[in-house]
Amino acid sequence: MKKLSEIIFNAMDRLSEKSVRHSARHIGRRNFLSKAGKVFVGASVLPLLPFDRSSGKVYAAEGPTDDDTSCEYWRYCALDGNLCANSGGSISTCPPGSEASKVAWIGTCLNPNDNKSYLVSYNDCCGKAIVNTSTSCLNSERERPGYRMGLHNDINWCMANTNKGYHCTVAALVGLANE
Repeated sequence: MKKLSEIIFNAMDRLSEKSVRHSARHIGRRNFLSKAGKVFVGASVLPLLPFDRSSGKVYAAEGPTDDDTSCEYWRYCALDGNLCANSGGSISTCPPGSEASKVAWIGTCLNPNDNKSYLVSYNDCCGKAIVNTSTSCLNSERERPGYRMGLHNDINWCMANTNKGYHCTVAALVGLANE
């Protein structure tokens, strides 16, 4: 008669062999390569995603106004660039002949009219020359150093577009910021 330890050892051996063979059949090299490929593609798309530059609430330097052609308009609290509202576009649309950048930065601005904070997406409009009559704003409170690309608004965000020429910047509302 077999010893109890031999019986347990043989049962564990059969169970281990069965699970290893099952894994080899279902989790092969192709499955590993497929998952690794997904990780590499996902990592390569990551730089194209929008960046959150808010780092807390940011306010306009001179105090907010209701004039969307002024740098002190509340939506422009983290805008660094030329206003599209003065360059043939509007606060949220690019002028004709230009296109919105494929990457953007996000700011959190306080609307003084309802005292709520909103997420604002800043997109550069690309493809036209800069107009000299455009208003140039520099609202960069809480801006981070230039070596951290996603937290720095002095970058030409048209770099992802075919036509990389900068024209102006729009400030589109994304939604309410979580407090």
